[in-house]
Amino acid sequence: MTDLIIRPATEADLPAVGSVTVEAYRVDGYLDGTDDYADRLADSAARFRDAELLVAVDESGAVLGSVTVVHPGTPYAEISQPGELEFRMLSVSAKARGRGVGEALVRAVIDRARAAGIGRVVLSSSEKMAAAHRLYERLGFTRLPERDWAPLPGINLMAYEMAV
Repeated sequence: MTDLIIRPATEADLPAVGSVTVEAYRVDGYLDGTDDYADRLADSAARFRDAELLVAVDESGAVLGSVTVVHPGTPYAEISQPGELEFRMLSVSAKARGRGVGEALVRAVIDRARAAGIGRVVLSSSEKMAAAHRLYERLGFTRLPERDWAPLPGINLMAYEMAV
């Protein structure tokens, strides 16, 4: 996608980031009306404060997607260990699907890890997110089953890793 720009989020991006993130998870059926996780997804200001928040924008500056980049031991870290960079809450707006936005965001995370001399990128993904799994595997991520976990009963997360 030639008109796609990946950059750090700004405060002006935060409302759109929260909206796009919730929309992406809801459209794919990963949220129900009572899911507290929607509030966490919508809280882009907390991610902006406690992690690195990257956005994909088009030439007009419209937010098409985002990803949260996390270091071990920080508030958004789930499975990362020293020497690893983790990413979370990868989301692409429904209108931008199929245009390479998700791939560009993941590649930006990989590039950040390489630039920082970090040897591995890790993530957790719901067992239901088959399209995301295909993307990760196509990019070279492999399963890390020993770090699979469940934040809540019935919510099973699969771990992936990539040496960079």
